[in-house]
Amino acid sequence: MNRIVRLTIITLVSFILIVSILSHRMEPGLTTPKSIIETSPPINVVQKMDLGRHFQDLGVEGSITIYDLKSDRIFQHNPQRNRTAFPVASTFKILNSLISLETQVISDEIALLTWDGITREFPGWNRDLNMREAFKLSAVWFYQVLARRVGYERMEKWITQVGYGNEQIGDKDDIDRFWLNGQLQITPEEQIEFLRRLYQNKLPFSDRSLSIVKDIMIVEKTPNYTIRAKTGWFGFGDDRKQQIGWYIGYVEKGDNVYFFATNIDIRNEKDPAARIELTRRCFQDLGVL
Repeated sequence: MNRIVRLTIITLVSFILIVSILSHRMEPGLTTPKSIIETSPPINVVQKMDLGRHFQDLGVEGSITIYDLKSDRIFQHNPQRNRTAFPVASTFKILNSLISLETQVISDEIALLTWDGITREFPGWNRDLNMREAFKLSAVWFYQVLARRVGYERMEKWITQVGYGNEQIGDKDDIDRFWLNGQLQITPEEQIEFLRRLYQNKLPFSDRSLSIVKDIMIVEKTPNYTIRAKTGWFGFGDDRKQQIGWYIGYVEKGDNVYFFATNIDIRNEKDPAARIELTRRCFQDLGVL
């Protein structure tokens, strides 16, 4: 009788041990601390916020997409437009600067280019300029000179290597206007990816070139945050009444970075300023600015 009891106990204990081992192996997440599971950020979660009200308040049509790097979250308005390609306009000056520095057609951000003496509509353009000034003023003639110096073959090679937008720069006669005449196009989502690679030094340029361009992109620097950005404005159609405006860049705050691409229709004299204003309002909603 004692022998039977002992065998029964042994069998029962063995069964409990086996069940325990199997349960341990099958329970998900036991090899990962619970705190990590609970705090791991979601992947590409599109957060729903009423960013559209800022477009309504300012009376503009368009879209915005904001990517929060740390939490891997996207905040956006008008997602269909964010996937639509538009002419790059002056946002191309970011890449044009990188290519020009890398190919050494200009030595640095303070090297002067001589004004050609042609009077243009923006008074600030009508003088000798360096890259830092030309980028801030969005001086077209300055970047046309750089593009001609880079040349068609090298420009096409670099744009293809970067994988920038639709990679279309026309023929050799378009070397100094392909970003102005609408041939080179990019989506707001692609702008975000380009900016992310720029920030993370994952573009095929030297650290020196990347550092210079990031520096000239600074439009605002405070103790709490830094904004690096570029505007763009493109008119198309025979009467050039159809116009779009860009404002792209990223905000560095603490240990996080927020990338943004704003794209709107330009329909009156107030709309260009709205590009920046509505972007700031969206960031204020997020508590970033």
